[in-house]
Amino acid sequence: MTGRRTAPSAILTAVYSGNDIRGVDFLLSLIEPGDVRKVRRRLRIGKPKLFTDKDAMGELHRLRAPRSVLLWMLERDDPGTNRLVFHHPCADDAIKRDILRGQPFGAETGPLPVPARCACSPTEPDIPVSPQELIGGLREARTMKSARVAIRAVGRRDWAAVAEADRIEALPGFARWALAERIDCPPEVRTQFGSYPRFTKRLRRAGIVELRDYVEHGRPPADVLAVLHVGTQLFPRRVGEAAALLAPLVRAELGADLDAWAALDELMPDFAGTVPELVTTSGARARG
Repeated sequence: MTGRRTAPSAILTAVYSGNDIRGVDFLLSLIEPGDVRKVRRRLRIGKPKLFTDKDAMGELHRLRAPRSVLLWMLERDDPGTNRLVFHHPCADDAIKRDILRGQPFGAETGPLPVPARCACSPTEPDIPVSPQELIGGLREARTMKSARVAIRAVGRRDWAAVAEADRIEALPGFARWALAERIDCPPEVRTQFGSYPRFTKRLRRAGIVELRDYVEHGRPPADVLAVLHVGTQLFPRRVGEAAALLAPLVRAELGADLDAWAALDELMPDFAGTVPELVTTSGARARG
């Protein structure tokens, strides 16, 4: 440990990457405040810098965060956050239309205020609907290209009808896959389309993940933890859920054990496993 350190002034640039600092900081938020100060002194790290929401959005892009973070942001039902999602390249026309209509994605029940500067004009995106209407258009999709066109008509309020139609008669495979890739596809509908490992793996590659899956299986852990740290600004409720998942393990394996935190410090930059594996390995190394 001590051999890695040079002068304190060089620590943030020479020892830690930004991801490592934020990753450690997120884990520190899960233990007692008094212990946090001791760990910071041991590792000789300060607090990572704060971002504006716009810069935080840029950090998520730099970290290659999964596309699902956009839904986690929309679930805040916050006009300012919705504006950031609106301008993101992964926000499709259906998402933009719902934002312009004040459609809630979280717990709110009424129309949301439409954020200023969401579009160059007040008109909604032009989304054509098949002459066979929404469900008919999905059933006619026989190629991925036609499926991606058909699903553009599906808005937030249409998912129940889509799920019901699929239960009555399974939608074509291309339509199912294109719908499952939508960031706003409800988890229960996506499960209805497919829940086998290969399907989950393909979704993960497409950037569609459930929070628990991301926390428990995302890699590398420095990036996952950095995304969660940035998310305290942009999707705090979901980050709270992630904290609840990790806190028992972090307190048991790391807690106030300075040697365990020192082991984490050594392992974090190049560790190729998952966050739980990183925490468990750090604790085991300190005890061994």
